[in-house]
Amino acid sequence: MTTSTPTFFENAEKNIDPALTAAALRDTKRAVYWLDNPDRPGARPKLAEQITADLLVVGGGYTGLWSALQAKERNPEAKVVLLEAGWVGDEASGRNGGFCEASLVHGESNGENHLPEENARLTELGKENLKEFVGAIKRYDIDCDLIQDGGLNVATEPHQDQWLREEANGEDVLYLDREETSKMIRSTAFISGSWSKDDTVLVHPAKLVWGLLKACEELGVKVHEQSRVLSLAEQGQLMAANTDSGQVLAAKVVLGTNVFQPLLKRNALMTVPVYDYALVTEPLTAAQREAIGWETLTGLADLNSRFHYSRPIIDENRDFRILYGGYDAPYFFGGKVDRKHYNSESSYARLAAHFFSTFPDLKDLKFSHAWGGAIDTCSRFFAFFDLAYNGKVASAAGFTGLGVGATHFAAKVMLDLLEGHKTELTELKMVKKKPLPFPPEPAAWLGVKMMTAAMARADRREGKRGLFLRTMDAIGMGFDS
Repeated sequence: MTTSTPTFFENAEKNIDPALTAAALRDTKRAVYWLDNPDRPGARPKLAEQITADLLVVGGGYTGLWSALQAKERNPEAKVVLLEAGWVGDEASGRNGGFCEASLVHGESNGENHLPEENARLTELGKENLKEFVGAIKRYDIDCDLIQDGGLNVATEPHQDQWLREEANGEDVLYLDREETSKMIRSTAFISGSWSKDDTVLVHPAKLVWGLLKACEELGVKVHEQSRVLSLAEQGQLMAANTDSGQVLAAKVVLGTNVFQPLLKRNALMTVPVYDYALVTEPLTAAQREAIGWETLTGLADLNSRFHYSRPIIDENRDFRILYGGYDAPYFFGGKVDRKHYNSESSYARLAAHFFSTFPDLKDLKFSHAWGGAIDTCSRFFAFFDLAYNGKVASAAGFTGLGVGATHFAAKVMLDLLEGHKTELTELKMVKKKPLPFPPEPAAWLGVKMMTAAMARADRREGKRGLFLRTMDAIGMGFDS
């Protein structure tokens, strides 16, 4: 029988003095590090009239911006309008960790569980997408602090070491033992590592948003902020999108609202918001930097079901900071995005305890920023697509943390769908097949709670999945990255 033992991070919460975490968080800004920047662009005008467009894009995050940009690349003469309910990049696109991964399906195992017949091709398409993503950044000269040193997965539990050995291929994915891992990033928590050199890049999320916004506008895209679309309906051969102060009549529409209430009511139960929290440190001193190494600027993640992600930041003064986030991912009853959940003092304290247990040489370090935000999660944990109103409206949502890179791919898919021609992308089962919807409340809340508890138990039982997780796997609602 497999024994159940507390994980490294569960022990960390018991072993770290709460006074240490409280002191480290005492003067921390409850604000998004990326958005707390004097280079943030000014506001775009609110829509205040009726206008026409060849393509209307709803949503000013990565999904919408990539769609608008690619639409102008395909047809420079097209009139493209983008409407954003708040401020461009203010939600998930400006709040994430800046990890852009090649995977479109949240890892090989998850892809194999959901789409085994095309998982290999999706892996290839994901690699192609990452190259195109980097190529677009360079082509439009977007200054988003691009780092191309790959990603390092680390084992913090003995059983995870075998997973890393199986993941490595000796070429672009290298297995690192404890000593080799320590040469990259020094932490007594890390038993071993697997360095994937080519499947992850890091970006400054907000600078990427702002660079895409600039590129879109230079190509002629008209952007309106504070212009929430309240309704969408057919009006003759066109689609009418109404705000509280204007209207857009468009031949085609892309919906990139992601975690927010979908304008296609049939997708209302397809996503739920879970909340993610992150900390950023103050700049490390030379001695602190020497203590942890991290000369190769890889992104970092552990292999627990409730995993952490971490990464280096080289700030505007060329100082070295560390972002540390993940683990909790709570869901709140009701399934609506609510900004009161964008801060969680208990999650910040837990992350700080885990950080100091991972990097004990940094216990004098303080955190400059702490924040949270909502992630659009679907039951298969990667994006799904829809085409509505007789081919005039395309949508994508459910990125579940993969949106930095996968939105570039999703934009291609949606534009192909709107053009009405069969392409390799439009014929993918990933595109044609939807995930299972979440049940209505209270079943959704109860199910997420049970899933979270079951994943915690699996972490304590050497990764062995219990009956509940195996049942979720069987019905198509399981997750195994």
